[in-house]
Amino acid sequence: MSTNTFPNSQLYDTGYCVLFVKNVSPAELLTRVSGGQIHSVPLARLEAEAIKALGEDVEEEDVPGLNVDELHSSGILDNSGPLLRSGTHGDWSFVVESEGPYLASDEILARVSRGTVALSARRIETGSTWISYAENGEIFSSFDPLFPQHDYGQHPAVLEELTGFREAIDSGNRSEAYENALRKIQQELHCAVPQEADAPRLLAIRIAGVY
Repeated sequence: MSTNTFPNSQLYDTGYCVLFVKNVSPAELLTRVSGGQIHSVPLARLEAEAIKALGEDVEEEDVPGLNVDELHSSGILDNSGPLLRSGTHGDWSFVVESEGPYLASDEILARVSRGTVALSARRIETGSTWISYAENGEIFSSFDPLFPQHDYGQHPAVLEELTGFREAIDSGNRSEAYENALRKIQQELHCAVPQEADAPRLLAIRIAGVY
């Protein structure tokens, strides 16, 4: 197993947003993210990449082992909304969106954190990054790791007290502020996930019509 943790830009070179939520199953997490009932399809990361790129033009040879007719009927090929995959590692579940515009909203982070805690990590293709942390429906921290002193959450001291991430930023290279902060936060919250956990078939949904 590699030492690389999830998420990282080697896996998602056009950007991503990932939510980590404690003590919630992947199916429940997808329900919270979508705001309603879900029709999930198991997809590996590479299968999801092919579907995202090809949409309704995907063919059997593009996704060996999957039934394209079933993919059509499930709505997973509809590119009018985000394709989300959710898995679990330890006490935490995660949901990932390539590029990440849907999962990045404050409303969704607050929703998934109700009754628990949640962490959001986002990187866009240009290199800009953002980290947010929420507890029980309230966003405690929300900041650009390059400027951690400007935290737009309601209780910014909490995440620093839990994790000490500011020292990780201050003691490292500024160009690696995001990686250093996220690594420290994941370690202290015990939500560090090896990148291999994102490779196999995980529950996937499409939320059509929101782009």
